[in-house]
Amino acid sequence: MSSAYLLVSHGSRDRRPEIAMQQLAKLVHNKLPESHKALNSEHLVGIAALEMNPQPLHEQIQEFAKRAFDDCKPSQNQKRLKIVPLFLLPGVHVMTDIPAEVALAQQAIGQDIIIELQPYLGSHPNLEKLLAKQIVAIKAEAWILLAHGSRRPGSKETVEAMAASLPAVTAYWSVPGSLESRVKELVAAGYKEIAIIPYFLFAGGITDAIAASIEELKLQFSAVNFQLAEPLGASAELAELIWELTDK
Repeated sequence: MSSAYLLVSHGSRDRRPEIAMQQLAKLVHNKLPESHKALNSEHLVGIAALEMNPQPLHEQIQEFAKRAFDDCKPSQNQKRLKIVPLFLLPGVHVMTDIPAEVALAQQAIGQDIIIELQPYLGSHPNLEKLLAKQIVAIKAEAWILLAHGSRRPGSKETVEAMAASLPAVTAYWSVPGSLESRVKELVAAGYKEIAIIPYFLFAGGITDAIAASIEELKLQFSAVNFQLAEPLGASAELAELIWELTDK
């Protein structure tokens, strides 16, 4: 069985997430078993973006599949392309948009290559451990887990459960339950040391906006010490979680 892996992110006009995705793809490539080394291994792990790309995702999938399996002979074992959505919440992109694009790609490619949509990154049970490491490293009285948010019903459940076990309170960037409202609640409860953990993959435009927002909160609540953690980032630990989602 020959397998290739395509990591799908949201996409951004900011170059930083794409660079981080390339780094993450290399880290995942390092996880390939020795049996893959004889194949066209440098093309077996790739990246694609749902938005902010000149090509729609289904065309990116088709092009990657061609590159990945270009050296495979028709007589070789079944070829599988595993699509890993690097999304943290089960929003519309994960539940509707990406499956639709995968279906279009499968229709165009035919049955020579079987495309398998893997679970989204945020569903991995050990993702919480990466966030817990940040909490241990930061001295604070209260923590806020700040996620992007989604309007899709039920999309907040995984974040709420994760926050409860960390422990932290949740805030959302794009839906109600804002960072400012959570900070006001914590300040009213008497907390003077507040840490914000951005539940985002990589640094980019939103994390810049979060940092600017915290600077404004520092002016509003001068007696409070705010700390901002880093987003998850491209790390060997994250690559390991991604590999576990595909290793079936």
